[in-house]
Amino acid sequence: MAILSNAVEMADAGSFSVSLGDQVLIKELNTSGGAVANMTFHHGASSVVLDDTYPFYKFVFSNMHPAGNAVFWLFQANAVDASGFNEQITSSTFRAVNPENSSNGQVDYIASIDQSNGTGFQNICSDGDIKTDGDSCISGELLLFDPSNTTYIKHFMARTNHMVNNSQSSDNHIAGYFNTTAALDEFQFKFNSGNIDSGTIKLYGIKGAAN
Repeated sequence: MAILSNAVEMADAGSFSVSLGDQVLIKELNTSGGAVANMTFHHGASSVVLDDTYPFYKFVFSNMHPAGNAVFWLFQANAVDASGFNEQITSSTFRAVNPENSSNGQVDYIASIDQSNGTGFQNICSDGDIKTDGDSCISGELLLFDPSNTTYIKHFMARTNHMVNNSQSSDNHIAGYFNTTAALDEFQFKFNSGNIDSGTIKLYGIKGAAN
């Protein structure tokens, strides 16, 4: 079926390759049982799929609220059969910030949280100021490209938003790669200090042309 505008054909049905079935929910983790130190997705455990079933994977985290005050939101990975969550990461970060009173909006590069073949947990928010206030949290998504591939490095892109200093919106863009050709099959999310008080993370598989 074609899409028409004022009787002019804008596109036909064959122009679109994305359908509602292209994104498949694999696993949801939440804190319904109480605060937790981290949320970890490991292929083969608790029905988690993180292999070549899908060429792309997406984590969506909603309303992640910390138990500790003024913290960062982080993630790291393990290669297959590895442990320690210390894979090498090279990354870059920029953000746009605007306060509630619109007094000092700005866009800037945040070099302080980038890594250059670092092995620490990657910060996926630009400011370590996610607070314990009742309305404070961070939400966003992380996209992984072909993490089971054993030829190339593993790219990722994240976009998050959180409230800074109880009065500013911080729109964060983080991208980078795991500098390894080993397949990655385990990913962990946590705050840099204290537990995850509440929140939900959903893992989706995104189909490719062959799926």
